[in-house]
Amino acid sequence: MIKHPLRITLGILLVIIGIIGGLIPVFQGWIFGIPGLIILSDYFPPLKNILNWAKRKTGYKKDAK
Repeated sequence: MIKHPLRITLGILLVIIGIIGGLIPVFQGWIFGIPGLIILSDYFPPLKNILNWAKRKTGYKKDAK
């Protein structure tokens, strides 16, 4: 029961750290922002659509060997 709110909170926290990291030149924000978006995409369909779009643009294949 408590798993979902914790994951959503973690995702939001990672995205916020990623945004702050994008504003500070010596801190790499994408390292935190991208995992945060991936976590949140499980709960928010618009983020899932953006993630799928990014995968298509990069040529990501799930079953690539």
